Formats: sequence, C-alpha cells, structure tokens
Amino acid sequence: MKNFYFKFLFALIVPLSMNAQSQDTLVDVGGYKMHFNIIKGEGTPILFEAGGGNDASVWEPILEKIHTVTGTTLITYDRSGIGTSELNPKLKNDADFGIENGIKELETGLSKLGYDKDIILVSHSYGGLYNLLYTRKHPKKVKSIVLIDATPIDFWNEELLTMRDMNVDISTIPKGTGDYYANANYNETMRSVRGMQFPEHTSITSVFPENSFPYFPEMLSTRWKKLQDELGERNKNVTNIIAKGSGHAVFEDNPALIINTIIKAYSETLAKDQQNAVLQKALDNAIALAIETKVHNRSEHDLNTLGYSFMQTEELDQALAIFKLNTMLFPESANAYDSYGEALLAADKKAEGIEMYKKSIELNPENEHAKEVLLKLKQE
Repeated sequence: MKNFYFKFLFALIVPLSMNAQSQDTLVDVGGYKMHFNIIKGEGTPILFEAGGGNDASVWEPILEKIHTVTGTTLITYDRSGIGTSELNPKLKNDADFGIENGIKELETGLSKLGYDKDIILVSHSYGGLYNLLYTRKHPKKVKSIVLIDATPIDFWNEELLTMRDMNVDISTIPKGTGDYYANANYNETMRSVRGMQFPEHTSITSVFPENSFPYFPEMLSTRWKKLQDELGERNKNVTNIIAKGSGHAVFEDNPALIINTIIKAYSETLAKDQQNAVLQKALDNAIALAIETKVHNRSEHDLNTLGYSFMQTEELDQALAIFKLNTMLFPESANAYDSYGEALLAADKKAEGIEMYKKSIELNPENEHAKEVLLKLKQE
C-alpha cells in the first residue's frame, strides 16, 4: 500500500483532438426508463457512480477534461427514482428497491447501451458500495476503480445503525423517490455489505480527505478515517491518496487531483508502449488543470523550481510550458517573467524573451538581472 500527499499530479496520457459526441438518453430497462449520459470515445469506458441522493450532474464539471485527455467513453447515470430516472412500477415493497435491484438496473442499462464488457469504475461516497457489488459480480470486467471518499464497508456497525435510526426520520423524505428507498433500505444494505472485500486482483485508488465529516462526533470521523486507511494498509491492490485541505466531495474541492487520478487509472489499462508515449504529452493537461486550482497545492516557487529542473535536463519544451504557466498563475510576479524570459532565450526565442524581461522590469524596476540581460542583448 502506498500513501501519497499530493502537491500535484501530472496527467499520464496523450491529449486527443476530437469533438466529443454526447448522448443524453433514457433507456428502457424493463417497462421504465433510466437516464444515462454518454460522452462517446474509444478505449475502456469509465462509469461514474454518484453519492447517495445525488444525480449524474455532480460529475459534469470534470468530464470534459477527462475526455479531452483520454478520448475514452464516459458514462454517468441517475439511479432509479433520482434525477430523471423512473422507478420500476412493478415493485411494491420498500425492500424491493434495495441496492441489489439497483445493480440489476445498472447491468440492464449498460447491456442495452452496449457497455457491458470491460469497464473502469469511479464512485463517490455511497456510490462506492455499487462499485463493490458490481465488481464482485463482474470481477473480470472491472479493470480499475477510483473510490472518492467511498463509504467504508464496515463503518456502520449495529451501534451506529441504532444511532442513525435515532437521528434520521425518513418520513420527512418524499416517498416514491430513490432517496427515500435508499434510506428505507440503508440498514439492510450496510449489513449485507459488511465484511465484503473487493477482488484481490482489481487495481483500486482510494482518494479521501484527512477529515471527511468535520461535523461528525469525533468518534465517527475518526472511525471513518481509520477504516479508509486500513483499506490501503491491508490490501496490496489499493493505493491511498490523502487529499489535504479537501472535504467529503473531493472532486469539488480539488478537481485537478481527481481528474488526474482518473486519467492515471485509465492510463494503466493501456499497453505499455502507449503509456510511454503518454508521458511526453503530460503537461498539456497539467497546465489546464493547474490554472483552475490556483489555491490548491501549487505555489510560484514550486513551479519555478520544476521549470529549472527541466532546463537542467535540456527539456526546453517542458520548461517553457511550466514557466509560461507560472506567469499565468502569478501575473504580478516579476520573478516568474524573469524565469520565463531566461527559458525563451535558451530556446533561441530572442524576441519573446526580451518581452518577458521587459515585463519583469515593469513589475519590479529594481530587477537588475533583467536590466543586465537586456543591455547585453542590445549590444549583440
């Protein structure tokens, strides 16, 4: 098991130039319809499973970048009774709408859409239980899993279920909704999965914050974190990623981390020769993501240091990309423009380099280094 405190993670796959074909569709799964949204592509499809009470829309902010980089098919859907997915009118009892029924509906929908073969699974919170059950039923089809603060399988012991019953009043939830039936069957669901394990051969990345539920009593938040840690410690096929500074919805608090984690999981399903080619294009995605996550885990100094490391190994394209990124993230930094100018000159891009040095002096009139460089260039 490996624990990583991620400052940043570069994407590990080649960006593809293509126009995404999005299919928003209702699929008949036996006399009623379920809503699926599919961004079509090529490669092993990635299925996204939302947390309890959420519909597929929670994934929308991160899908485009994942598709742009991987080019593979991305599938999101609403579980029955949630979003625009209908409930099975033939079922009458609350227990009929349990999680096993949800797995059957998912299987039917995927089969009708033609995505019932190899697949990669991504889930958040309660959705992790769907990943667990689907993988146990189809161990050879599931190639990789990304769990995002997924519900620990053994979290809800009998004491905690009793405590939950005292604090959750399902009569306040509209009956005839997926949220109602998930809560009505919650205790039985947690009892049924208790002690279950993911197949040993399945590669799993488990991303979770240091404190998932700060409003929980310490006894509960500590137990949640402990079980997340133990999932990785006890299973060689599980890699833990601890998302510092994030809350339960890590994909909202640090989307770059989640996007890159999913891309990495996808890249590892590729042939080795494809993975090697991927690394040379990694910065394309890293730049786009970093711009959006300025406040998350990135600093001017870190990027500057990284840029110079590429210069030392004579990887000028990568160095230029990093230094340019630094000027975009920190447009008021004279040092960022100074470093970018240095890299541009090293790449024999004199005119552009001069402009960067001029910008650096504009921001910091005391920048003697930039003045010396410009004077030397003028004398040449």
